[in-house]
Amino acid sequence: MRITVFGATGRTGRHLLAEGLRRGHQLTAFTRRPDALADPAALAGVVVGDARDPAAVRKAVDGAEAVISVIGAERRKGPYPVAEATAAIAEAMADLGVRRLVVTSPYGLVADRPRLLAPLLRRWLAAPFADASAMERAIAASDLDWTVVRLPLLTNRPARGRFRTSGELFASGPYPLARADAAAALLDVAEAGTFARTAVNVAAA
Repeated sequence: MRITVFGATGRTGRHLLAEGLRRGHQLTAFTRRPDALADPAALAGVVVGDARDPAAVRKAVDGAEAVISVIGAERRKGPYPVAEATAAIAEAMADLGVRRLVVTSPYGLVADRPRLLAPLLRRWLAAPFADASAMERAIAASDLDWTVVRLPLLTNRPARGRFRTSGELFASGPYPLARADAAAALLDVAEAGTFARTAVNVAAA
């Protein structure tokens, strides 16, 4: 597939590029830091810019069959760009006729376990969770074939090669997930298209 990856040089985006190339996809990387790309020559394209810039986003999306966004805040204290950037991506996709969009969101936004910790987490992360919630509402109102992939705490540990995927909340956990496994899950969702216009939860198996 021809896939555009937003957030390509982030900690998860790097795994997404590596796994996408391993699977034989034609990848366009969108980033503000092209010098951080491990192997730019292996990519179909590199677009440098801010994902809130409609012109740069449009350039990256044009010709894609699917878009995967792993954009996040650079710092815990913000700013939080996800909702604004995703709105720009969705608008460009609609204009260009690109329908498949896969975005990440925190599982903690909907988690009900652990029962004492879940509400505390939502209070502690109120600002980034509000940004993610606004993003989810915006794409849900679009006509795109979108999927929200809700992820738990991500780690830099080696991939385990397996994970749980569910449309329902997890009865236990969820346990932290390796970023490499998260990348594999995102590509699985983009390739299959079976979770269009819904949210799916992913966690370590």
